[in-house]
Amino acid sequence: MPSVVNGMYEFGEFLLDAEKRVLRRGRETVSLTPKAFDLLLVLVERRGQVVTKDELMKAVWPDSFVEESNLTQTVFMLRKALGKTGEQGYILTLPGRGYRFAAEVKERASIGKAAGPSAFPGDSAVPPKAENLIRARWPFLMGATLLLIASMVGGYFRFRSGARGQAPRPRVIMAVLPFTNLTGDPSQEYFSDGLTEEMITELGRLDPRQLGVIGRTSVMLYKRNPKSLDQIGRELGAQYLIEGSVRRDADRVRITAQLIQTTDETHIWARQYDRELKNLLSVQAEIAQEIADEVELALGEGRKVNAAGHPIVPSATTSYEVYDLYLKGRYFWNKRTAAGFQQAAEYFQQAIAKDPNYARAYAGLADTFALTGTWTFGPQTEFLPKARTAALKALELDGTLAEAHTSLALIAESYDYDWQTAETEFRCAIQLNPDYATAHQWYAEYLSWQGRFDEALAESERARQIDPLSLIIASDHAGILYRSRQYARAVAQVRTVLEMDPNFSTVRGTMYLALVQEGRFAEALKIEETDPSDSPGTWANKAYLYRRWGRTEEAQRARAKFEQLASKLRLDQYPLFVEAYVGTERQDHVIALLDKGISEHSFNPGGIKVDPVYDPLRSDPRFQELLRHLRLAE
Repeated sequence: MPSVVNGMYEFGEFLLDAEKRVLRRGRETVSLTPKAFDLLLVLVERRGQVVTKDELMKAVWPDSFVEESNLTQTVFMLRKALGKTGEQGYILTLPGRGYRFAAEVKERASIGKAAGPSAFPGDSAVPPKAENLIRARWPFLMGATLLLIASMVGGYFRFRSGARGQAPRPRVIMAVLPFTNLTGDPSQEYFSDGLTEEMITELGRLDPRQLGVIGRTSVMLYKRNPKSLDQIGRELGAQYLIEGSVRRDADRVRITAQLIQTTDETHIWARQYDRELKNLLSVQAEIAQEIADEVELALGEGRKVNAAGHPIVPSATTSYEVYDLYLKGRYFWNKRTAAGFQQAAEYFQQAIAKDPNYARAYAGLADTFALTGTWTFGPQTEFLPKARTAALKALELDGTLAEAHTSLALIAESYDYDWQTAETEFRCAIQLNPDYATAHQWYAEYLSWQGRFDEALAESERARQIDPLSLIIASDHAGILYRSRQYARAVAQVRTVLEMDPNFSTVRGTMYLALVQEGRFAEALKIEETDPSDSPGTWANKAYLYRRWGRTEEAQRARAKFEQLASKLRLDQYPLFVEAYVGTERQDHVIALLDKGISEHSFNPGGIKVDPVYDPLRSDPRFQELLRHLRLAE
């Protein structure tokens, strides 16, 4: 804990009251956690000096053993509170050494009455450095064009909102349909898909109280299954659609876009952008400022583009080649396959190698490593530490990336078993981007693991509203219903998913478990019999099913078959051991496996607190001790 002096410090637009432990910006109090305040006070007291990481950790956490990631995250949150998250802010990072507080600091005595708000420094803005206005020509084309379209869309809805003083209209829902690749070259599909995703992101930066934007997963379904515009509008609940196309060659790019009202397929406006890349740099700053002004006008008086903490211009790289690699990474990441994740990681790493300061590439890499273990059944001890490193770097470079906050939340819950940090990061991501469906989806799952089912279902519904045709979001919703022991609703939800895609086999496991819990054993057995594989999972499921059914001999045979195949399993596939052995004389083995996995952080404990499969273990004192160790006990 740093020393507390009877004085105050001024720097920039801030006043730090060490005695009252308050930080103010002008007339407003800046919200800081106690550890973030302690960290700031240490740095301010030793301003101009290099403070090592070890010194900071000993000062801020004097009685605790914490990992360096705690310090990194606290520095990030402090930078965010100060409004400067990059390397040129108040807190400078000196690689391999530590941190230094770089701002000029003035000390003020606190004798007598504390200074009132009028004595605080003003709110004058610091003009950006000239070099920060120089962006890459191609990323600017993408960002500027999309923001220009977004501003015109916003202007249209402002026009329709009626005269001042009228009650606000309900929130408008819009969908961006997949941009058509006009090159005729299938290898360019990543580019048109990337443009679609970028448009969704840019429109999502507008005020979410006025405009909701349907998520990527839902709209991409229409790329391979086109439908009439009015049918798309009904299925997505969208009043307006954006259609577009893109053609790119070595020197030019042509992007067309049109806004369509779904009820009568009226074309509200259409624009075409035909540009030479070499002519963009000279007008870049001017266009960006004009777009920002137009978007703020579209949002209404007193409303700012940056109201949710987003930058006016998306985080950019200094190279078209780097941005192209990023788009390729996202294209393969969205495939959600083992090969796709491997290819995505390679492209993101190539982008980082060419531009180590490109925050979005680090965020993409964090997303990739965070999901690789889940989708490929790889060991999380291998992938999640890599995901954390990438996410923290992304946030160090750009603290407004909701994707990086969401990945950090997933790591906190799945690997650190740090539920408080996970919830903080989920909430931060949702605040930064209320229309980021994945944040709502994963936060809903987190809430269900805590047993907070009403909140979980509300968050899951929000994710489904944003991305109504997403199979994985709908499947996770069924999982929450199952964990909340609403088995009939869970089964009905699974049937809905399978109606959308009969081949989406991932969701069948939830139906199987829900049927078992309802005592509908014959129906559950039919699900297992549709799987011809001779896998450990199949036999673990059958052992659990027959045991619950009271068919002892079949249960024993299934368990024996499972044991023959179990040598192929890693510890992180522990749920199969639970199903095979829970409620049997080998329950001690289950407890030992859980204890080992939790101690080594080699698996995600997930629904251990609420999943009905664990019910036979709940009266065991050793199991209750595991829940206390995980901070999941009541």
